[in-house]
Amino acid sequence: MKLVFIFGPQAVGKMTVGQKLAEQTGFNLFHNHMTLELLAPIFGFTEDTWRLSDLFRYEIFKSVAANNELTGLIFTYVWAFNEESDWAFVDKICQIFKEENAEVYFVELEADLNERIARNKTPNRLKHKPSKRNVEYSEQELKTSLEKYRLNSYDGEITKEKYIKLNNTNKSSKEVAEIIINTFQL
Repeated sequence: MKLVFIFGPQAVGKMTVGQKLAEQTGFNLFHNHMTLELLAPIFGFTEDTWRLSDLFRYEIFKSVAANNELTGLIFTYVWAFNEESDWAFVDKICQIFKEENAEVYFVELEADLNERIARNKTPNRLKHKPSKRNVEYSEQELKTSLEKYRLNSYDGEITKEKYIKLNNTNKSSKEVAEIIINTFQL
């Protein structure tokens, strides 16, 4: 079992890269919004949504990690590096997979703000993330999150052995997926 953990700020291209990576590796994609979009119509984006989303995710991770028929999972996440709870969430995910002797690969994406704003409106993003279809609100949320959260790591902050940081401002999702595959020999 392999877990490819793709993280970075909103609209950086995590899901789209994950889709290309899934196509090329046969791994399953579990993008960040799959649980959120299930819960948001019921609860909005409230404490209950975040709490239940985490519970669903942990149970999915446990089942995937223990499943001998699956070869890999790609998970995408917006990691706020200035939030201890996000570090704890990532550690817990890693522990779940390590307990099953799985390999965990870390892929951090970063892109220029203008590129992220453009990607925020792409048909693929809006198709898979209904909560982002109010583009004006989504763009404002993207911009204001920069004031509250640090969504990319500092150099040297991630000390995982299997880690790469890619600026994908001028790279296609297919190119990024190929870099990931080649770097980690997936």
